[in-house]
Amino acid sequence: MSRARWRLILNGKSTGNEDVREAVHILRERGIALEVRVTWEGGDAERYVAEAIEHGVDTIIAAGGDGTLSEVAETLAHRDEPADALPSLGLLPLGTANDFATAAGIPDEPLAALSLIEQQSPRPVDLLRIDADGNPWWCANVASGGFGTEVTVETDEGLKKVLGGLAYLVTGISRLGKIEPIQARVRSQDFHWQGGFIALGIGNGRQAGGGQVLCPEAVINDGLLDLTIIPELSGEVMSTFAALVKGGKRGALEQVAERTRAQWVEIDADQPMTLNLDGEPVKARHFRIDCVPGRVRMHLPHDTELV
Repeated sequence: MSRARWRLILNGKSTGNEDVREAVHILRERGIALEVRVTWEGGDAERYVAEAIEHGVDTIIAAGGDGTLSEVAETLAHRDEPADALPSLGLLPLGTANDFATAAGIPDEPLAALSLIEQQSPRPVDLLRIDADGNPWWCANVASGGFGTEVTVETDEGLKKVLGGLAYLVTGISRLGKIEPIQARVRSQDFHWQGGFIALGIGNGRQAGGGQVLCPEAVINDGLLDLTIIPELSGEVMSTFAALVKGGKRGALEQVAERTRAQWVEIDADQPMTLNLDGEPVKARHFRIDCVPGRVRMHLPHDTELV
């Protein structure tokens, strides 16, 4: 029986992580041919994925945060081969917030995360394909706009190192009195909405921005995206939104949100707006977001709530 061949694509920020080194060593002792590639600059992940496919690798592991996962998934997604002809995808969470991993129930301890990949067969999962003023992008977790995007972009790197996901909460609370709504028109097959919003989430996954649960019922294998819009708030309901920011509580979200589930969503904004695609800010006036069913195969906990 041939050995399983894995390729771990490690975010360069985590090269000094001794727990990752030890976990890789243990997996090699178990008989897995596991090689590591470290990203240093833009385009590295794409080259490493292409190399892995050429070498006949069975599984590619994104070792980093939501951005690393999205980058590796995107590189697989825009290949010509169908999902079942491509390597499966695993995740080793090493980011600040690890929103996708948290919602999926993927452990953040390196050996446990790699053991999950070894033990669980991959399942087809959806991805989001985004057209931003004619430019193509992909997203594995959540595309978010408005308040949550500003918090994610503006949170200080040093603060994130010290506080982890709590840094997003600190930044979010500091901005509560300075929220400027974004004027836009949003539509899908059976949904039309127009007005000012302060937060927007388009979910394959459920949460973004360090724990903001914008799409509480999203699943990643239904061929649909979940849309949540938080309209601009009057003074009397601002406290409800504060509760949402602090805890991502579903009850608070339901009180103020406009929600739908659809195969696609289009957004037209009066002024250029930013969508955060798993940590990658993209600015445009027109966005078209499509759910692409089963575009990659991913190793997930057997009892994950995301499928």
